[in-house]
Amino acid sequence: MTAFAPQRLSRTIAEGAFLAFCWVAAAVALLALTAIMWSLVSQGIGGFFKPDGSGLDLNIFTMSTPAPGSEGGLLNAIMGSLMMCAAAMLGAVFVGVLAGTWLSEFARDSRYGKIVRFLNDVLLSAPSILVGLFVYEILVAPLKGFSGFAGAVALGLIAAPVITRTTEDVLRLQPTALREASVALGAPVWRTILAVIWKSAQGGMLTGALLAFARISGETAPLLFTALNNQFLSLDMTKPTANLPVVIFNFALSAYDDWRRLAWAGALLIAATVLTVTIIARLLAQEPRRS
Repeated sequence: MTAFAPQRLSRTIAEGAFLAFCWVAAAVALLALTAIMWSLVSQGIGGFFKPDGSGLDLNIFTMSTPAPGSEGGLLNAIMGSLMMCAAAMLGAVFVGVLAGTWLSEFARDSRYGKIVRFLNDVLLSAPSILVGLFVYEILVAPLKGFSGFAGAVALGLIAAPVITRTTEDVLRLQPTALREASVALGAPVWRTILAVIWKSAQGGMLTGALLAFARISGETAPLLFTALNNQFLSLDMTKPTANLPVVIFNFALSAYDDWRRLAWAGALLIAATVLTVTIIARLLAQEPRRS
């Protein structure tokens, strides 16, 4: 017994040192997150009130971005972001769900499936600025103009790999008995996938779509190369389109206090949206799995 005492002591010391390191790392991460959130909330809430403190500034939701020293809000940027994110999600959900279904139900571990899965993972981790440059080269430069549609394409290319990977993982988790039971009743494979597998996995698939939306809602770099910006409210996505990330980027670097106030308000608005979507996704992910 005494021969193992030094080894037991060394293992105890190593375990204690490792746990202490984990606690310190977690504390540093939480401290940084707390500092960021405190700065965002303290500065952002002030952006939703009038400069003289007389009450809420509803102009943020009713007026477009102003010239320096003028009254204005973020209506055009909010509408532009919603339009581009909605268009991006329409394409990303269509492509991502079908691609994830093909990888899960048909390709599986084939060589071609492995290649597609690898390329999807590469695109999943690709820097968003490269996606913006790619869309600039294929849409903006040839058409000689920035547009909201180009911004939607860039955002869709970022969201599609997320949905593809999530859809594949969720479908693979579905019990094989569901497929066998449906086929045994005479249903074709496409009907089995559509009416049984997709229905059973709809909670997880919706979670993946929400996470993809949260991923693209704050992207700035791709929109600088594609949608650019627009000072006025415009629903025409064939022209430069205002959006919250680019407005925040421009206003935060300005020397005007009213612009910086709007930048903080926009940043808090995006953060609150992403937080809400993430909470909804978490709640959906906890839905009990049906068999």
